[in-house]
Order: sequence, then structure tokens, then C-alpha cells
Amino acid sequence: MTDGAEDSDMTQAQAMRLGAVRPAYLQTLALVERLHRRLLDVVKDEFARRGDHEVSAVQALLIYNVKDAELTAGELRERGYYLGVNVSHNMKKLVETGYVHRIRAGEGKRAVRFGLTEKGRAVHVVVAELYEKHMVVIERIGGVSGEELSALNQSLIRLERFWIDQIRFRL
Repeated sequence: MTDGAEDSDMTQAQAMRLGAVRPAYLQTLALVERLHRRLLDVVKDEFARRGDHEVSAVQALLIYNVKDAELTAGELRERGYYLGVNVSHNMKKLVETGYVHRIRAGEGKRAVRFGLTEKGRAVHVVVAELYEKHMVVIERIGGVSGEELSALNQSLIRLERFWIDQIRFRL
């Protein structure tokens, strides 16, 4: 048996760690949500500057992530790009507006893969050019170095793995 002092010390140590983690974790959650919205705003603004209001920011990012591949909606979801209903709805709209084409795949021809049309490839180029422009000036104007981005990416990957484990192992 342990005496009460050891138990209270352990509780105090845990409380101190929690006190240090709580504000940082909650700020991270808020930043992740806000950063995604800001990225959508930046992409939307780029297309607005070009006078293109036909494709939404979410659709432009979907197109960017399809690239030269032919992917199913499930593969886009699995890669973590978008929520299931959101992917299906947006891919349907992108097919209707001529940015993406459908390809029947598989033996039963039930699986549908999506690939970019010429119109879709043009959207991909716009987003790729936007990202390239950011890469050129992010350190000078944004004050964020490549090393800082690498460290941030490592932390975000660990956070993603933590969240995946929470779901997978029901922690």
C-alpha cells in the first residue's frame, strides 16, 4: 500500500500536466478548425479574383486532390480529404458542371471512379499555382520557415494518429 502523500503527489502531478495540456489542446482544436476555414477563404478569394465563381473552394480542393489519379469517393474519404456525404454531393456537382468525369470500374461496374476533365485540370493548375506562390513567400511574408512547418507537420501527424487510435481502439 502507498501512503496518502504519494497518492496526492501523483494527483497533483497529473493536475499540473493537465493544466499545461488543456489550454494548448483546446487552442489546437480551435486553430485546426479555423485554419481549414481560412484555407477555403484563400482558395475562394483566388477564384473570385479570376472572376470564376462556378466552382466552390471545397470543390476546387477536391479537384486538386484528385490530380491525375482516378479515385472513388471512398478513396477520397479514406485519404482524409472530405466527409462522405460531402464528397459524393460535390463529386456529383463536379460531374454535372464538367470538371470531373465518371468511369465505371470493377466487375459489377458498380464502383465509380472519378478523373479530371480538361476543365478540372485547369482548376487543379489554379490551386497548384496558388500553393506555389505561397511557398515562395511564406517564410519572408508569413514568418514561417520550412523547419517550423516540418515540426508542425510532425505534431499534426501525431495528433491525427492519436485521434485515429481513439476511434479504432475506443479509448
